Amino acid sequence: MTASAPQSNSRLAALSLAALGVVFGDIGTSPLYTLHEVFASHHPIPVNPENVMGVLSLILWALIMVVTVKYVAFVMRADNRGEGGIMALIALAGQQAGDNKRKQRFIMYAGIVGACMFYADGMVTPAISVLSAVEGLEIASPHMESFVIPITLTVLFGLFWMQRQGTALVGKLFGPVMLIWFASLALMGLSSIMRNPEVLQAINPVYAVHFFTGNHWLAFVALGAVVLAVTGGEALYADMGHFGRKPIRLAWFGFVLPALILNYFGQGALILHDNNAVKNPFYLLAPEWALYPLVGLATLSTVIASQAVISGAFSVSRQALQLGYMPRMLVQHTSESEEGQIYLPRVNWGLMVMVMALVLGFGSSSNLAAAYGIAVTGDMVITTLLAALVFHSLWGWSWTRTIALAAVFLTVDLAFFGANVLKIPAGGWFPILIGVVIFTLMTTWKSGRALLYKRLADEAMALEPFIEALGGHPPTRVQGTAVFMTPNPAGVPHAMLHNLKHNKVLHEQVVLAKVKIEDIPHVPEHERITVEHLDHGFHRVEISYGFKDEPDLPRELDACKQFGLELDMMDTSFFIGKETLIPKLHSEMAYWREKLFITMFRNADSVTNYFKLPPNRVVELGAQVTL
Repeated sequence: MTASAPQSNSRLAALSLAALGVVFGDIGTSPLYTLHEVFASHHPIPVNPENVMGVLSLILWALIMVVTVKYVAFVMRADNRGEGGIMALIALAGQQAGDNKRKQRFIMYAGIVGACMFYADGMVTPAISVLSAVEGLEIASPHMESFVIPITLTVLFGLFWMQRQGTALVGKLFGPVMLIWFASLALMGLSSIMRNPEVLQAINPVYAVHFFTGNHWLAFVALGAVVLAVTGGEALYADMGHFGRKPIRLAWFGFVLPALILNYFGQGALILHDNNAVKNPFYLLAPEWALYPLVGLATLSTVIASQAVISGAFSVSRQALQLGYMPRMLVQHTSESEEGQIYLPRVNWGLMVMVMALVLGFGSSSNLAAAYGIAVTGDMVITTLLAALVFHSLWGWSWTRTIALAAVFLTVDLAFFGANVLKIPAGGWFPILIGVVIFTLMTTWKSGRALLYKRLADEAMALEPFIEALGGHPPTRVQGTAVFMTPNPAGVPHAMLHNLKHNKVLHEQVVLAKVKIEDIPHVPEHERITVEHLDHGFHRVEISYGFKDEPDLPRELDACKQFGLELDMMDTSFFIGKETLIPKLHSEMAYWREKLFITMFRNADSVTNYFKLPPNRVVELGAQVTL
């Protein structure tokens, strides 16, 4: 064994422990409510040995088919330079679309819908997780029922307030706490199984088949609750960039999956022994003396699960922002060493308001469960469709092989999705409503930006003839450098024309800077900058970022010296166009969408903040643009 082998194993163990706290929080807290929802929700299944065994078999094979086979065995291999998640999958699939406009449009809309479902899930997960944990107080002491909602809201407020402080310190506790949580799940389940070992027969999938043949329609409806056992499975793919495949797979197979199976089967054994246990089979697994500590541990675990979802919402928001699906907004880094630890105030407080509204509006985890499945199953379907494109286009699979595998996954995904459609009147309407609102905002921003850039390009003068004309009739040139931010480096920026018109001067050195976001997570520094030297002191600079890179224009401009472009930041002015948008009837966009885009445009964060420009070196020049 080489000397590096122990270090490698130690690092793998550390990453696997960290993954327990970040990746598996959501799926790890599902035992709090899954079996209760199957047997005691709005569409309860009759409690008898055949149904209990059938549901346990369904849960086991759902975990195997959806999480183990789909995500771990296949989807996690579809990484975008090590990164996973819906935005990485959009970018990966988009690279294979080429010039096929129809395929590009499908990928874009599918990805946006997937992101919308993620946001809806990010609202429901903290609400149902924390609420279901605190509801354990009702089992420990019935007179505590009136305190459940206030305690839940207090915990949630503390969770969202904590975000601006960063999670570096608390994050160190996540892994060990979840290690204790999963160990507790396994021990509680194992203790119950030992008293009723016949429950282990449910490993046989024949019990799941018999459950369907014996219940028909009611069994299909039960899938809407069974799917709660796999919620959070998509996090294995989404967080792959933080930990890598191997640590996540090790944690899943070595600890998480066995603990979940033991706990679900333990709850099933308890229900077989006492049918009344369906009112809260998770907490009734525990001895009476352990109830209050277990409520505390469950609450802490659900906070960790919620933290992972909130951090994911920050990450997806920044990626969507970079790819042009959301307006610029303030992104704060909460760690000097970890790039991924970010805080977006608008996203944070918006999520908090919606999560608290859900708790107050639905009132119990059972009511909230009806709102939970639609978002998760919708995201599962979209992931399968986009992954199939990657399997065929990127991996070179034949259509026969691709369709065969996708059909297996879609059969499971669509069965779960169809069962959750039935829950729309009871609460499933919420994620759909949220999805429609976010989809409208994101597509409006994307289309509005494209229309704005088209208008600016149509009105812009060609750059080369303009430079030649300046050579024949040069204006007064002043010392220093002027940097003009422009999306169209082939045209003359409006800000430059305004500066010439009103100030009658031009700087000795003029830089036209365009920032481009690539469909990859990170652009290496040596590939990030291209410089083109033009006549009469003009230079064209293109800066490329990945959708997970942090824009910093002064840093990149300083690096231009290796290409022969020297800039003294103390003698450089940044000129930015400040457009005033005017809506127009019968344009390429609907009038109401133009008004919506203008509102979003006005409320976007400034270019100065976004690109880290020195505020005292920025000059904004206004222009009116009719959409």
